[in-house]
Amino acid sequence: MASTVFHRRDMAHQKVGDGVVLSAVRRPDGSAQTYFAVGVTADQITAADDTTSITMIRSVGDGMIVSTEGPNSPVLAVAGAQAAISLEDHEQDLFEGLNTFFAIRNGESIDATLEWLAYHVETQGLEAALILDRARPDTNDDYAKALKQGARKIKGLKCVVLVQADHPLGQPDLPAEAHPFNAPDAPGKDRMDIPEGAPWESPQRELQLFEWARHRFLDKARAVALLDICDLVMPRDGVDNLFDFTVNSETGSVILAGRNCYPWRSRKGVDACFADHICVQFDATKLRRRWCVAPEKAGPQAVWRLVRIVGTKPNPREWVPFFRFMGLRHPTDTVSRIVPKTSLVEDDDLLAMSKDRFGYKPVRMPILEAPKVDQSSNRTCIITCMKNEGPFILEWVAYHRAIGVQDFIVYTNDCTDGTDDFLDLLQEKGILQHRDNPFKGTGLKPQHAALHAGEKEEIVKNADWVISMDVDEFINIKTGEGHLSDLFKAVGDANMISCTWRLFGNSDIHEYVDEPLIAQYTKCAREMTRKPHQAWGFKTLFRNIGLFKKLGVHRPKGLNPQLWNEIRWVNGSGQPLPKDMYRNAWRSTSDTVGYDLVQLNHYAVRSAESFLVKRDRGRVNHVDRDQGLAYWFRMNNNSIEDTSIQRMIPALEKEMARLMEDPEIAEAHHFSVDKHRGKIDALKETTNYSNFYADLTGYRMEQLSKMHHVFGANVFLAGPDVVPDDIVHDNHPDGYFFTVEKQETTH
Repeated sequence: MASTVFHRRDMAHQKVGDGVVLSAVRRPDGSAQTYFAVGVTADQITAADDTTSITMIRSVGDGMIVSTEGPNSPVLAVAGAQAAISLEDHEQDLFEGLNTFFAIRNGESIDATLEWLAYHVETQGLEAALILDRARPDTNDDYAKALKQGARKIKGLKCVVLVQADHPLGQPDLPAEAHPFNAPDAPGKDRMDIPEGAPWESPQRELQLFEWARHRFLDKARAVALLDICDLVMPRDGVDNLFDFTVNSETGSVILAGRNCYPWRSRKGVDACFADHICVQFDATKLRRRWCVAPEKAGPQAVWRLVRIVGTKPNPREWVPFFRFMGLRHPTDTVSRIVPKTSLVEDDDLLAMSKDRFGYKPVRMPILEAPKVDQSSNRTCIITCMKNEGPFILEWVAYHRAIGVQDFIVYTNDCTDGTDDFLDLLQEKGILQHRDNPFKGTGLKPQHAALHAGEKEEIVKNADWVISMDVDEFINIKTGEGHLSDLFKAVGDANMISCTWRLFGNSDIHEYVDEPLIAQYTKCAREMTRKPHQAWGFKTLFRNIGLFKKLGVHRPKGLNPQLWNEIRWVNGSGQPLPKDMYRNAWRSTSDTVGYDLVQLNHYAVRSAESFLVKRDRGRVNHVDRDQGLAYWFRMNNNSIEDTSIQRMIPALEKEMARLMEDPEIAEAHHFSVDKHRGKIDALKETTNYSNFYADLTGYRMEQLSKMHHVFGANVFLAGPDVVPDDIVHDNHPDGYFFTVEKQETTH
C-alpha cells in the first residue's frame, strides 16, 4: 500500500481596516466565502465595488462568514476601509470519499498525534486527517517534519493535511488551554495565580473555522468526525466503526459523547500518555459533545459548529462514546491540579485498553478494603466548638444525652462567661471532654482547627457515629420514640444521615430567660424554604468507618474514592442522596430535602437579648464577619409553628434535673446565666446596642421574619433595608414574590 500523502498548507490572514480575515475560499461553484475573525460585526461589512455581490452574511460563534459572487476576488470594506480579498482554491478532492478526522492542535506532542492517528486507523477505519495547527508559525517545523515521517508509517492512513495558522485563534483574555484554570473540574480556581491572556494557546475563539474546514477541504469526504488529538473513540455495541455508523445513520449526523479521563499518577519525569489514563470521575454527569457527519447525506444546508451539525437532528440513539485524555490536554506534574483526586475511580475499559491496546503498566490507585460494619454498634459522638455559651450548655448536653448520644468533645476559645470552667467541671464528672481550641498561630479558623485536632482524639476515633454540630443545633428525631436508636433502625444500612436545618426564629421573644430553648421557640421556617441559602444547610451524622479522611463542618471531607460505592447516604426522610453530593455538598436542594425522620432544629438567634451577646462575641467559623441586622434578618424565621421536638421535653427535664442534683453543676450553670444576664445589661447600656436592640424588636423586623417565603435570594444578600415599607405592611396573596437586583453582600 502506498504511504500516506502529506500536505502542508498555510492559513494566511489579511487585514481589512480594523478587521482580520482569517481565510477566504473559492468554492466549487465559483462563489467565495470570507471568514472574518471575531471582532467585526455584520453591519460593518459591505461590498466595496460593483464586481462584488454579497449574497449572505452570517455569524458562527461571533465570527462573520461572508458569501459573495463575482468573477474576481471580492473587494470588501469594514467600516469604510476596503481591501481586495485573496482567495484560496478549495482542495476538497484531497479527502474525497475518505473517512476523515478534523482536529485543531493546541500543543499536543507529535507522539500523542501519531498514537491518536494509529489508534483510530486500527479501530475506526480512519483514512485521513485535517489538522489545523494553532502554534506560532516559527515553532512548529519540527512537529510538521515528524508528522510527515510518522504518518507515512501508519498503514491504512491515506492523507494528512497540516494547516498552519499565522494569526492567534484563541480567547485573548484566557491563559493557555493547558493551564489548570481551563480544566473544567480543576479545584481551587478562585485561588489560582492566573497568567495573562495567551491567544496563541488559549481555548478556541474562532468557531467559524469549522465551516472553513468544510468548504475548503472536507465537503467531499465520506464522513468527518470532529475530535481533538487528546480524544479517543471507544467501542460501542452495534457500532463496527464510527464512519460506517454515520453514513448509515438516519440524518447523516451522529453524536459523539465524551467523558474526561485522567491518570491516577504519571511516572515521575515522564510526560503523560494515553495509556496512563485509567481513571474517571465517579460523580461526573456532564458529557462533552462533538459530532461525526456524512456531508453528502447531511446536505449542503447543514452548518458545522463546535458541538453539533445545525440543520440535522441526530437520532438520540445514534451516538458513539469517546474519552478526552485530560493529562494530554492539560499537562501537569500533579493530576490534583486539574481534578479533585477524591473524585477519581478506575475504569475497567481504560484499564483494559492500557494493557491490551498499548501494552502498558499504568500507576494504579491504592487498594482499600471495603469496611466491615457492625450494625448493632451505634456509639455516637458530637464534636463542637463553643465561645461564651455557658447558659445553654446544660440543656444541649442533657437533650442529646436523652436521645442517646454518649460522647461529647468540646473545643473552646477566649471565653469570659464561665464556659471553660463549666466544661472542665463536666469533664471531671465524666459527662464530656473539654479541650482548648488550638487555632491560634495555625492560620485556621477556630472550627476547622478544632475538627483537625478532634480527628486524633480517642473519643472520636472510637465512636461508631460522629457529627460536627453547634450548641444552637438540636437533633430532632421524628420517628419512633425520638431516640437515635429509632433513627438508626429507620434508615437501615445507611452510613450517612444528613439532618437538614430547620431555621427557628425568636418567636417574637425578646428577653432572655433561663428556660429550655426547645420549650420557648416554636416558630420556624417552612419546610419548602429555598432562601436564604442557609435554610437548607445540613449537618451529617456519619458512620466512622473510613469512607472519608477527615472531619468537616457540615459533613466528613476527603472522600476515599475507592470506597464511594460503599456510601449509603440518606436525607432526613431516609431517601438516598445522589452521588454528585458525595464529595462537597453541604446543603439540601428541592430534590433532596427531607424532614420526615429527622431534622436539625437550628436556634441561630434565640432571644433578641441573647443575640446581642452573640453579635458581640463573633462566630467560631466566621470571626471576621459582623453578626448584624442582615444576619438576624436571614436567620430569624417565624413563618410557621413546629412543636415536634417538644415531645422530648419530659426526657430533657428529667436529664437536666439529674445533672442539676449535683450542686457544683447547678452552681456553674447559674454562674453562666448570671454572666450572660450581666453582659446583656451592659450592652444595652451602650447607645449602639440599645439602638440595635430597638431595631431587632421593632415591628418591621418582626414582620420580615414571617415573610421569608416571598423573598428572592438577592433580598437576603442585600439585607432588610432593601424591602420597602409598603411591602412590609401590606397583606400579600399566595404566590406573591419580591426581589431586587444583585447588590453588594451585606454581612
